[in-house]
This record gives sequence, C-alpha cells and structure tokens, in this order.
Amino acid sequence: MSAQHPDGAVLSIHDAELRLGTRTLWSGLDLDVAPGQFVAVLGANGSGKTSLLRAILGQHELSAGDIRVLGERAHRGNRRIGYIPQQRLADEGTALRGRDLVRLGIDGHRFGVGLPSRSRRAQVDAALEDVGATHFANVPVARLSGGEQQRLRVGQALAGQPALLLCDEPLLSLDLKQQRTVSDLIDDNRKQRGFGVLFVTHDVNPILGAVDRVLYLAGGRFSIGTPDEVLRSDVLSDLYGSPVDVIRSGDRVVIVGAPDQSHAHEHEHDHAGDLP
Repeated sequence: MSAQHPDGAVLSIHDAELRLGTRTLWSGLDLDVAPGQFVAVLGANGSGKTSLLRAILGQHELSAGDIRVLGERAHRGNRRIGYIPQQRLADEGTALRGRDLVRLGIDGHRFGVGLPSRSRRAQVDAALEDVGATHFANVPVARLSGGEQQRLRVGQALAGQPALLLCDEPLLSLDLKQQRTVSDLIDDNRKQRGFGVLFVTHDVNPILGAVDRVLYLAGGRFSIGTPDEVLRSDVLSDLYGSPVDVIRSGDRVVIVGAPDQSHAHEHEHDHAGDLP
C-alpha cells in the first residue's frame, strides 16, 4: 500500500514559477498527482520539463509558489521519490554488477556502501524480480545492453518503495522493443503499487495507453488535461502562438509545426544527473 498525504495527492504543485536567469520557464503552475496516476510531461526542448523534475527533487528553488511531496516541502534527498534518468551506458570496465546498481536505490544515500544484511539483499532480489532482471543480477553492468541497463535503473528507482516516480526521458536511445519493455515495467508496477508517475518525454506514443493526464509546457505557458483534451491542434496552436497540427493515425499521435525552443535556453540541462 502506498503512503499518501491526507488530501490524497502524492505531489502537489501550487502557483509555481521557475526562472532561470532572465527567462521564466513557467509560472502559475498548479498540478496535483494522485496515487497511481500517470502524468506525461511534454514540450519542446528548453520548455522546462527537466527543470520541473529538478524543482520537485529540491535541486532548483522556485521563484514563487510551492511544491509538496506527501505534504512535505520539496527538498533534496527525499527517499519517497524514485528517479529514472535518461538511458546512458555504463563506462566500459566498471565493476558494478546489476544487483549493485539496484542496491543503490536502497542505500545509495549513505556514505560508502551499506553493510550487507539479509533484509537488504531480500529487497534487492525482490526489485530484480519485479523488473525481470534476476538472470543478469551478477553480470557487470557495462556488459549489458542499453535496454537491460535501463531495466536495472527502473529496479533501482522502485527498490526504495517510492510514493512518486519521476522519469526523465527514460526511453531515449532505446529501440522500439526496448521502449515498450521499459514503459510496460513502469506502468505495470505503477498499477500494482499505486505510486504516482511524472514522465518527461519528447514522444508520448510509447506511453499513450498508460497516460491519465498530460502537462504540456511551451513558451512559459502550459496546458493540463487528458490526452484528448490537450493533444489537439487548437490547444497547441494557442499555446505556441503559431499553427500546430496534431495528426492522429491509428493509436499514434503526431505533432507537426511545434517550434523547437532549445536555442533559447542555455541554462537548463536535459540530463538531471543527481539521484534524489
């Protein structure tokens, strides 16, 4: 059973504003994420998607407003938040094994590696099983494929029994099959455990069937609603202030004409880097 704040939200953002330098990434942002809810965060590069995750992790201080996780103000090192970064391959030659990477989700906040214990090993074994990684638990991470490494990072994020899972473009550089595998792992565990998910992505299609709500950021403005409410030509054209076409083909959504803001933003990094 997942822990939650008495008002029912695992994440509450109220009238939040974030400025980096002279640029306002977003302002007046209100967002509540309920237990078990899956929220996709979309928008052009530089629109403030990763910076939103950083603010929730306590790594960026808001310019105005408030962010609370289970009723507590956002702060660094919140152990009730799980975090999955963009897929990045481990350095060749690293001695870290699969189970070692997952174990960091339990005691990675400690100085050095925690002492072995039966309960901690059981937690790691359970997390490995949950993400289907038991068979390569003792394999050096550098020898695993990108999809296998990302599977372990999902296990790492879930090992600490989070109430809120933050995902920062976790499907980048993965092929379509690996994207589906990682997406399903996150969604299946979300349904079983009831944690909230905030999932930053440049392509909503791999997760579209799981998404309850969309937060779309663009040009300092935003729109929040169900995918059918937000992913519309009129809504995105108004948000960007220029014509944007949303084309639906079967179960896929294609957005055409959305400006790329990456050139206007030098201070936001697309790699969140630090673990919570």
